[in-house]
Amino acid sequence: MALLKRSPKPVPDDEGRMSLMDHLRELRNRIVKMMLAVVAGTVVGFTFFSPIWTFITGPFCRLPPQYRFGGSTGCGLVVNSLTGGFMVNLKVAIIFGLVAAAPLWIYQLWAFVTPGLYRNERRYTLTFLGIAVPLFLAGAGMAYLTMDKGLSLLLGFVPDNVVPLIDIDSYLSFLTMMLLIFGVAFLMPLLMAFLNIIGVLRFAVVSKHQRMIVFLLFVFAAVATPSQDPFTMLALAAPMVLLFFVAEIFMYFHDKNAAVREAERQRALQEELDGIAETSDDSRE
Repeated sequence: MALLKRSPKPVPDDEGRMSLMDHLRELRNRIVKMMLAVVAGTVVGFTFFSPIWTFITGPFCRLPPQYRFGGSTGCGLVVNSLTGGFMVNLKVAIIFGLVAAAPLWIYQLWAFVTPGLYRNERRYTLTFLGIAVPLFLAGAGMAYLTMDKGLSLLLGFVPDNVVPLIDIDSYLSFLTMMLLIFGVAFLMPLLMAFLNIIGVLRFAVVSKHQRMIVFLLFVFAAVATPSQDPFTMLALAAPMVLLFFVAEIFMYFHDKNAAVREAERQRALQEELDGIAETSDDSRE
């Protein structure tokens, strides 16, 4: 019967320290909550499959007729197995569940990290979530809006006497990679700002290597984009560079204000020490 007893919830101390077993239990609980959120979103995706399917196939359906199997009738995506129809419904529902549950699983990831932060750092939770979720969705939206251009460029290399036969699995895999890569890439500047807030990354370090960071952002965009075409690369790299500069400006003012506060603290401490010294001299006299 002892095995059926529910383990007590780990309680971190004031500095967020927990034992290894407490960390493992916390990780397990967070993963279970994330999975339940995705499952709930997947059920909703099954229920509203038709409008979701129309939406996610929009980029492919916007391609010119010569790039679609069957010409102008339908989108031209094909299923090449008997169980393909069911698997399409399942994959679309899971994709919708991942995107719809993004606020919840991002929060669970953040909640797992926050016990290791100091109390004054954990107060940024709501701000982090309030910015992270829109950034992730903005990145996914950018991927959706630009995907037809990348597909058109890739299919443009198909010879004139060849009909492209695109199955649904490859299209869904391409779509998922685009959504995740763009969404996560848009979160990188927020990570920079957070590391600056907790004192890990300073503005001086980022400013010193600014050109190299911008170059690496373009390299990342060129390598990470599944389509490997210049248009999609620029569609990912340009917002990342813009967000990087926004994060850099935030880091500049944050470090400047932190320096002013530290100077005021040092001055107040020095005045307090001078007052103690004067009191000690007066008592001696």
